[in-house]
Amino acid sequence: MDTAADNHSASSSSSSSSSDVDGTPRGATSAVRRALQLIQSDDSDSKLQAAKEIRRLTKTSQRCRRLLADAVIPLVSMLRVDSPESYHESALLALLNLAVKDEKNKISIVEAGALEPVISFLENENLNLQEYATAALLTLSASVNNKPIIGALGAIPLLVDILRHGSTQAKVDAVMALSNLSTHPDNVKMILETSPIPSIVSLLKTCKRSSKTAEKCCSLIESLVGFDKGRTALTAEEGGVLAVVEVLENGTLQAREHAVGALLAMCESDRCKYREPILGEGVIPGLLELTVQGTPKSQTKAQTLLRLLRDSPYPRSELPPDTLKNIVCNIISQIDGDDQSSKAKKMLAEMVQVSMEQSLRHLQQRALVCTPTDLPISSSCTSEVSLK
Repeated sequence: MDTAADNHSASSSSSSSSSDVDGTPRGATSAVRRALQLIQSDDSDSKLQAAKEIRRLTKTSQRCRRLLADAVIPLVSMLRVDSPESYHESALLALLNLAVKDEKNKISIVEAGALEPVISFLENENLNLQEYATAALLTLSASVNNKPIIGALGAIPLLVDILRHGSTQAKVDAVMALSNLSTHPDNVKMILETSPIPSIVSLLKTCKRSSKTAEKCCSLIESLVGFDKGRTALTAEEGGVLAVVEVLENGTLQAREHAVGALLAMCESDRCKYREPILGEGVIPGLLELTVQGTPKSQTKAQTLLRLLRDSPYPRSELPPDTLKNIVCNIISQIDGDDQSSKAKKMLAEMVQVSMEQSLRHLQQRALVCTPTDLPISSSCTSEVSLK
């Protein structure tokens, strides 16, 4: 989750001539001492120089992030003073780099009081400062300790505003920050109150289905459809369910898990209400593929959703034992449109073919490792083994 925030860091050389193997710049120890001295100075120009140097040193070096932990408090104080925006930007970027992949620094930055000024920057007219503040909240929200504090200080409505009206990069960082925050129960309710679904769906439609952004959009949607307001908003949004189905088909493994989880939560909450909207977006081929190619959680969720999508409303105990083939055939018979039906049938046929090929390969492997006690000895079998 920190990686997206790294895009806002200053450029620095990654060649071995200027950095050690661990990413620490050569001569960093003396540079760290000098930066710590300058950041403690009363001179604003010295502080600005130090902030820029700290940003450079901590871009790729975990060791420097630890060595410069004492710079957190003076850097936070720079955010609070009435100074040119470039002063705030330098301090914010230095803090951002200090927080990346460093849990202790994430916590200490919040404890030093950085959130109040950072959150205020979300409303700043300077788009660069707005972007940096969003990236900082993305990074800080990766810490479990910080999630409830960020929510309680009022960051969530402002992040949703960024998701609606911010720059492209700010929107991406905002949805990732909201996804981080949504894992805390109090936060997900606050997010829901801001009616974010249209903006999330809008971003999901424009990004690559296999991207990290799509993964975080679906993660956030999965959290929100746990509530009736979230489910209603997703189905009311044009192309909302379809966007989730497309991620289920073409997303990363984790994104597909979130997508099927969101659809399953909807169907489990009210099967009669959500079965048709989900089926209508052609979900069956993707679900079939997920039952054999998804993560273990995805496979289980996909199988459960397939059972819920079949036409029979009766409990399982009153029906013959389910098989995937019976479930799929039942659903296919209910689908309107030749295209969806043919895709589902083709997918089912391919799954059967894959299963047969896997079984055949298994038998062939067993034959290759045959021993005299397994099979009668023949010249052909002996020759084949000797060729190995």
